[in-house]
Amino acid sequence: MPRLCETDGLTEDQTEILKAVRVFVDEQIIPVAQELEHSDTYPTDIVEGLKELGVFGLMIPEEYGGLGESLLTYALCVEEIARGWMSVSGVINTHFIVAYMVMQHGTEEQKQKYLPQMATGEMRGAFSMSEPGLGSDVSAVSTKAVKQDDGSYKITGSKMWLTNGAESRLVATLCKTDEGADSVYKNMTTFLIEKDSGFGETAPGLTIPGKIDKMGYKGVETTEMVLENHEVRADQVLGGEPGKGFYQMMDGVEVGRVNVAARACGLAWRGFELGVAYAQQRQTFGKPIAEHQAILFRIAEMATKVEVAHTMMVKAARMKDTGQRMDVEAGMAKMVASEYAHEVVEDSFRIHGGYGYSKEYEIERLYREVAFMLIGEGTTDIQKQIIGRAMLKDYKLKG
Repeated sequence: MPRLCETDGLTEDQTEILKAVRVFVDEQIIPVAQELEHSDTYPTDIVEGLKELGVFGLMIPEEYGGLGESLLTYALCVEEIARGWMSVSGVINTHFIVAYMVMQHGTEEQKQKYLPQMATGEMRGAFSMSEPGLGSDVSAVSTKAVKQDDGSYKITGSKMWLTNGAESRLVATLCKTDEGADSVYKNMTTFLIEKDSGFGETAPGLTIPGKIDKMGYKGVETTEMVLENHEVRADQVLGGEPGKGFYQMMDGVEVGRVNVAARACGLAWRGFELGVAYAQQRQTFGKPIAEHQAILFRIAEMATKVEVAHTMMVKAARMKDTGQRMDVEAGMAKMVASEYAHEVVEDSFRIHGGYGYSKEYEIERLYREVAFMLIGEGTTDIQKQIIGRAMLKDYKLKG
């Protein structure tokens, strides 16, 4: 068992779950990741294996068919999966956020309807907030839901960057409505949009055009979603009350940041493993390059960054599990984990030298994948804004 990324204080159940996931990663993901990534092939067999392990329902309560585990357990599993192939962690990432939002904000009827299917992975979720004309400025959402006389809504607009956009059957979608308060943040509503899996028109007035071609993050599909008078029932409003969509989405994003931090930790961990292994195999001037001081110091820095990122991610997850507010800690964990993952993977890339630029070597894939960690669930600059504003509030000058 490696010394890196171990966590003290886990229950026996948590330890067994992590052990099972780690074995699955080593035996079922790492051996095929290169081939599937290079061909941009959806990892169907891997997803089926994750279903059997219960990963899709890790945090869903037992009464709805899940395992009822903590955010910490989930995050540690994600870290393991991302260590094998970051794209696979993306398959469960937005699914997890949507399930969490239904658990926290859904009506009992919505929980009964969706969570049992989500727990088995039969129904997978996608999270839709971004649009072609906006990024971090959520207030600029232009997709509009208009209420009809019979209480239903018709939604028109375009959404962007949907992970699981094709495979999902339930999309948590943020829209502007004419209901709620005058505040721009109180006239948004989250709808639980149901659709078929696949591309094209997967529901009346709802089209998934095709996959967006990406630099990395291959295998899992990222899509656009086009809505043209797509009709949804009144009972598809998350929580049953319009006007609360922004706050529901931000709650989802908060736990999503812990998720992305865990994915970045997994990438950093794998980058470290590959770098250390190569440094002990490659020889120059009659000895392994790991014995040269420049490489030795680089390995020390990499190991420290992996541990720091992991520790901050665990802290944020534990805080959420104990009911504490953790928006700042989640932002810190996401910022540190993504930046350190980028640095660790780049250092491993440098250790590999010219071979790191070859597609035959795994580090080339990680080098392309890790860039996404700097963007997902808010850039580093966004995290700095969240953290900085909180610090000014907490340490406001008196007198």
